[in-house]
Amino acid sequence: MKKQMKVLLVNGSPHQNGCTHTALCEVSEALNQNGVGTDLFWIGNKPISGCIACKACGRQNRCALQDTVNDFLEIAGDYDGFVFGSPVHFASAGGALIAFLDRAFYTDINGKGGRFCHKPAAAIVSARRAGTTSALDQLYKYFALMQMPIVSSRYWNMVHGASPEQVRQDLEGMQTMRLLGHNMAFWLKCKEIGCKLGIPLPPQEDPVYTNFIR
Repeated sequence: MKKQMKVLLVNGSPHQNGCTHTALCEVSEALNQNGVGTDLFWIGNKPISGCIACKACGRQNRCALQDTVNDFLEIAGDYDGFVFGSPVHFASAGGALIAFLDRAFYTDINGKGGRFCHKPAAAIVSARRAGTTSALDQLYKYFALMQMPIVSSRYWNMVHGASPEQVRQDLEGMQTMRLLGHNMAFWLKCKEIGCKLGIPLPPQEDPVYTNFIR
């Protein structure tokens, strides 16, 4: 029986069912229409520490700080793609999500977990008014570092509104979310076909670290 492709949509807002959730649900519905399964993961509203540089993840392939980051890492390897959503705080992504991504991605790199490499990723942001493009730029850098192909839409992946009801009235934003879901589904199917035809994923090399100060 063919295994269904699945995408994990990560809600980085402190509000579980707020504006960011509303946008992610629109992406999810488009993915489902294309036969791609989806799950929602909420990072929660409890404090999330930043990385403390203990490097225990290199031995454990999990973070030494036990919280929602490890809950995410335990399931991330089972998914074929990711969409990370964030509210806009002071023209940047929410601080909790940034701490979450710092630790999750560093744990995977340092622990050689391989949960994210060559899996498509997208970011969506929600704002009342402004600061969206700078928040998107911030999130895209994580995907570039992790060798995750970045999936785009027709416009920048943003919605506007101060409540879920207002977000639903942002017709262009909602359309952008739907097209993002369709585009990710298409990318996943292309990757699947390529692998079935025997096209190998790009080779990996051991990291080389060059320090500027000797």
